[in-house]
Amino acid sequence: MNKEKVISFPHLGDYHIPFKFLLTKLTNYKVIEAPPITKKTIELGSKYSPDFVCVPFKYNLGNFIETLENGANVLMQAGGGCRYGYYPEVQEKILKDLGYHFELLTLSDNDSITIKSIYHTFKKIDKRIPLYKMVYYSLLTILMIRYMDNIDHYIRLNIGFEVEKNSFIHLKKEMLTSFSTCKGYFSLTKRYLKYKKKFRNLAINKPDNCLKVGIIGELYTSMEPFSSYFLEKELASMNIEIKRFTNVSYLLYQKRLQRRKNLRYINQYCKYTIGADGIDNVYRAKYLIDQGYDGIIHIKPFGCTPEIGAIPIIRKVCQDGKMPIIYFSFDSQTSETGIKTRLEAFYDMLKIKKG
Repeated sequence: MNKEKVISFPHLGDYHIPFKFLLTKLTNYKVIEAPPITKKTIELGSKYSPDFVCVPFKYNLGNFIETLENGANVLMQAGGGCRYGYYPEVQEKILKDLGYHFELLTLSDNDSITIKSIYHTFKKIDKRIPLYKMVYYSLLTILMIRYMDNIDHYIRLNIGFEVEKNSFIHLKKEMLTSFSTCKGYFSLTKRYLKYKKKFRNLAINKPDNCLKVGIIGELYTSMEPFSSYFLEKELASMNIEIKRFTNVSYLLYQKRLQRRKNLRYINQYCKYTIGADGIDNVYRAKYLIDQGYDGIIHIKPFGCTPEIGAIPIIRKVCQDGKMPIIYFSFDSQTSETGIKTRLEAFYDMLKIKKG
């Protein structure tokens, strides 16, 4: 007799909430989240991964092992992008060699995620899913992600100046819980507008001439706080306004639309795309300079080829614009103390330069 399907997927910031919402609405199977990412996750992933594979592979593999141990037998991930598009097959082989029995599905088709590709993937789980239901809940989930990203943008601009400590974090948790139980479009939008107002009513003490720092780099380390050692939290504790470009909304529908515009903007530095988010980050560096930011932080996993290719161009852009920039490369062996020490030195330099 076939086992009842138990579906799970890896963590990526807070995006497990809309993805679980989508899976729950479209299937009648049990959906479990991977445990929150901890040192155990990266240790498990590193133990069974090739040495020089990039960190997102290791985090996802660790997530998969943890959730398989909790009873999952259908694993899902986004796939696509850079060489990460080749990883699902490798991860599947590793996990099956370890003795796990499961089905692994990816949402992407030809390196892009569309409602069509999502529908084809979900039909492999449950052939009874009607197309209209798939379209409705996919669009509703995309809207939920958009609302989350809008609120996150506001939080980054202001969390470093909150009057009551952790007020933004507590309200965000409340909002995400509310979003996860919405019934439809009007319910979700009503809750978004309610929390948007609540966030704007939180007390802040933000000076007009505060330090402003932009974060650019690879998408996983940008969106998964644990993988970058909670970099944004550290910056907020230094009373810094934060600008971060990469989020799921950007990846779903903004990235492709902006590609030509980005190339025109940086045509003195790049004539062609260089893979993954490389061109995007060259554009972002020049944009932050033109917008008068005080510094840039570039983050990536160790061995990320597109970002390695982009770094010399980004360095040239920052030299021409006299923009301070610091580079962080993360792996399972990265020292948290070393990250904090370098970040504090960068902060001191920015303060002196601004003063």
